[in-house]
Amino acid sequence: MAFHVQAYTSRNPLGVDPMKNIYVGNLSFQITAGELRNLFEKYGKVDQVSVPRDAATGRARGFAFVEMQDENAAAEAIRALNGSKLGDRTIVVNEARPKPRRAEPRGDGERRFGRC
Repeated sequence: MAFHVQAYTSRNPLGVDPMKNIYVGNLSFQITAGELRNLFEKYGKVDQVSVPRDAATGRARGFAFVEMQDENAAAEAIRALNGSKLGDRTIVVNEARPKPRRAEPRGDGERRFGRC
């Protein structure tokens, strides 16, 4: 009798391929999510576009994240768009890296990394 063991992680609890998260940098401060969606939909279905905004001014911060379900479409978009012109800027497009963990306050004035 053979058993198949599937390992699950907290980042991927159902064993489903995660969405491909793409970083887009060197954007105009006037960029909109709709403009980025239109640009990336040439390569495949776009699930979500996030354009972080400055809390004080409300304008875009010059970068964005695009999520695509299809890994091949995401890879093609990255290849085609990295180093291309969007308006008067040469944009940077690559796979987004996970956000690094920040130090947590201990309550005693010191900081530590993660939980032990």
